[in-house]
Amino acid sequence: MNFATNPALARALTDRGYTELTPVQEAVLEPGAEGRDLLVSAQTGSGKTVAYGLAFAPTLLGGEERFDRPGNPRALVIAPTRELAMQVHRELTWLYAGTGARILSCIGGMDGQREGRALEAGCHIVVGTPGRLCDHLARGRLRLGDLAVVVLDEADEMLDLGFRDELETLLGATPEWRRTLLFSATIAKEITALARKYQKDALRIDTLVRNQPHADIEYRAVRTPPREIEHAVVNVLRYFEAPTALVFCATREGVRHLHASLQERGFTSVALSGELTQNERTRALQAMRDGQARVCVATDVAARGLDLPDLNLVIHADMPTNKQTLLHRSGRTGRAGRKGTCVVIVPANRARAAETLIASAGVSAQWSGAPLPEEIRARDGARLLRDPVLTEEMTEDDLDLARTLLEGRSAEDLAAALVRMYRARLPAPEEITDLAPLPGTRREPVRETGREPALRPEKAGIASGPMAWFSINVGRGQKADPKWLLPLICRMGGVEKRDVGAIRIQPDETRFEISLARAEAFAANIPDDAEDNVKVMRAEAPSAAPRRDPASPKRFVKTGYKKDKANNAKRRAT
Repeated sequence: MNFATNPALARALTDRGYTELTPVQEAVLEPGAEGRDLLVSAQTGSGKTVAYGLAFAPTLLGGEERFDRPGNPRALVIAPTRELAMQVHRELTWLYAGTGARILSCIGGMDGQREGRALEAGCHIVVGTPGRLCDHLARGRLRLGDLAVVVLDEADEMLDLGFRDELETLLGATPEWRRTLLFSATIAKEITALARKYQKDALRIDTLVRNQPHADIEYRAVRTPPREIEHAVVNVLRYFEAPTALVFCATREGVRHLHASLQERGFTSVALSGELTQNERTRALQAMRDGQARVCVATDVAARGLDLPDLNLVIHADMPTNKQTLLHRSGRTGRAGRKGTCVVIVPANRARAAETLIASAGVSAQWSGAPLPEEIRARDGARLLRDPVLTEEMTEDDLDLARTLLEGRSAEDLAAALVRMYRARLPAPEEITDLAPLPGTRREPVRETGREPALRPEKAGIASGPMAWFSINVGRGQKADPKWLLPLICRMGGVEKRDVGAIRIQPDETRFEISLARAEAFAANIPDDAEDNVKVMRAEAPSAAPRRDPASPKRFVKTGYKKDKANNAKRRAT
């Protein structure tokens, strides 16, 4: 199969194991795209680096197979992050290995003077981040007068990170006759405006499949009490036992805390956040690539441009704030035809928000509680049976030692020892509250009875059986009403309507029943911080409600209190 117009690039693709091109790579090689500016949208992991490497080859090489002597750069690739720039440099290096190309990287955190000397010595292609490239341009080290092609990789992220001024500075220093290739996961208004300003008659290429989830990613939503999120992450990691996993946190502090917690539990892990130096980031990523660590805990910003080979599992320890973040995070797995799993940890009191988020992203998720220890141990057993230690062919030395062990021990004892050794090297699963729906339960209509608004189970199966009482600091004085109290209780405690029994609204508070089977999970779900100054806590059963004296609407009497009732009648008679 002819992969490229240049024989050297075609050989590089064949040597790399390519049997066919991805859709975006095929699209940029169409006859109508040759020599034109391109505005390309393609999902993460679609092979876009190779795509633009193939696209600008005819412009740089013409009909030749190899480059002439290096001089001022002929192509400039601008990437938003150091990791992405390094990844692009690696990809172009093997793709152009047979062309004699000299490819330089200019990225923050590296030795700028060494990069400057390399630029002075001449090159063919430069890959860099906006800030460092602008620094070399200002110092006269980067001369763009002979530039034939400029590529903006992940242009949407560069604008999100605030690099508009740097991009305009770099593009303004390039010749007007250059080709401009703009690659972006999304084509927002800002990207369209950028393309209109710096491109000429650009060909629009869209390889994204709209309103269809990523076919190679399985989404799962795991409901858990807010106080057990860390335990849920541990059990998800243990349940899947992925060779490489990426865990997202919302803040640097969250990364530090979760990373320390995972290390304490025995996981080999690294942390990525904005406070690390470039050398620290490089060592952390190399540990993941070498297999010395299998879990990377990162913030969104630190993970931009991140490329981890064979990434099987992405965990959202902190829920994404929008669908773009969900899809960008999740897109780190399921690349290049490989299968991946994405797990969203959902605090039970935010289940409704998570449902809305997942639906807005156009993906379908399987909902469940966090994996329980017994489920993890069952999976461990299945994995042990497939372990190479049991499936590989035994050597004679192995058999000799086995016979020696069998002389004083039974086969059952040796098998049990093997199981203990296998489990000893694995982090222990955490005990966690099971939030899976109760089997065989359903919600029946509820009725409002009496002067005081109340919701009561009318039939068996609606919060029937033993109950536990809780209180919420909202009462009649705050215009409490079951119509909004019930959804609030369910959201804050992560329970279903069927788990709620009677609701007794009092002047300054409301007491309500929760099925005893769900009471512990409900208590665990209640957030430490009050939601809109609403607090929920355990409570005693409310005292029997007084009833009104029908003859005196403004006076309450206790049932059976005949003396007070007689006095009321005497006053009315006089």
